[in-house]
Amino acid sequence: MDPQDLSKLRIDRKPVALNLKRKRWIRPLIYALVIGAIAIGALWYYQKSQSVIAIEATSVISAYPSQGFTALNATGYVVAQRKAAVASKATGRLEWLGVAEGSRVKTNEIIARLESNDVNASQEQAAAGVNVARANLEQGMAELRDANAALKRSRELIEKKYISASAHDSAVARAAKAKASIASLKAAIVASQANLNVAKVGVDQTVIRAPFDGVVLTKSANIGDIVTPFSSAADSKGAVVTMADMSTLEVEADVAESSLAKIRVGMPCEIQLDAIPDGRFVGTIDRTVPTVDRAKATLLVKVRFKELDPRILPDMSAKVAFLEKELSAEEKKPVTAVNPSAIAMRDGQSVVFVIKDDKVEQQTIRRGAALGDLVAISGVAAQTKIVLKPTDAMKNGSQIKLAAK
Repeated sequence: MDPQDLSKLRIDRKPVALNLKRKRWIRPLIYALVIGAIAIGALWYYQKSQSVIAIEATSVISAYPSQGFTALNATGYVVAQRKAAVASKATGRLEWLGVAEGSRVKTNEIIARLESNDVNASQEQAAAGVNVARANLEQGMAELRDANAALKRSRELIEKKYISASAHDSAVARAAKAKASIASLKAAIVASQANLNVAKVGVDQTVIRAPFDGVVLTKSANIGDIVTPFSSAADSKGAVVTMADMSTLEVEADVAESSLAKIRVGMPCEIQLDAIPDGRFVGTIDRTVPTVDRAKATLLVKVRFKELDPRILPDMSAKVAFLEKELSAEEKKPVTAVNPSAIAMRDGQSVVFVIKDDKVEQQTIRRGAALGDLVAISGVAAQTKIVLKPTDAMKNGSQIKLAAK
């Protein structure tokens, strides 16, 4: 082989060393880029998290101006001043019931009947006794007329001495006896009539009538039940129905004896019922029960409705606000109100921050009168969600998140 050819077989190492040197710079560069990207992302996330404001939320509510004139609040229940458990004085099986819960009845209207075969028979017997007594009186009257006629003839004959004195005495005695029997027979009629009246009362007691105009609240007996006056027997019923006069509905509220100086009879009130949350009813203190409950240290106050609503029912729970003055028509209308802590000042104006998803929108409002713990406002609708206690850094468009409780 030619030595010159062998020299051509040498390896040139310089280019190889240059490539290896370039490859050593690539990996650190990649690491640096990754670390830089992470640092930039962390810085961006930190800055973003620092710009999100943690807030507490509240709502704009509907309130009533009466809250600003409330001297005292109390709770109680709606009751009917006139209420009755309607029963029968007689004992018997209920054979007919003509009402149900919610039925309206009038005074003396028949609402139920008991079986009355036995008392009806007694009434018929008593009526027959009256007829017998009257027949006996007719017979006695005939006897009296005959005796008087005989006495008249006897007097004429004794004057002419056609009969003896003893015969005339017999005629006189017979007339006197017939006359005396008339009084006895008339007394017998009165006695038999009294027996008939007793029998009629017995029949009438099997008929149960409404004692006043009202509404049936509950039904305690059904057809076939044994009804007794005092429900002393097993499986027997006392009252057939319970009814109330809805025109006498009022609220009974407990007032602490330490607060009695704040109320007076005739004081205006505002009544709110849990069952009718959208209604405010005007009332007045009608009377107070003149005794204090020792256990609760409270006095029972009766509050009368000035106008009744057909939705008001007995035993509804009620809240009573005792007012310092009568409300005008304008003061009875609801207004929007918020917690004073939700109102902030921006550029000399009162504002609230309305929550819109994860941001807030600044809304200018007009501040009104204080309503207890609230403040009346205008410019924001009721039920709107707003920020409670906004910070000085909060502005229109600020990002928010609800604070963890």
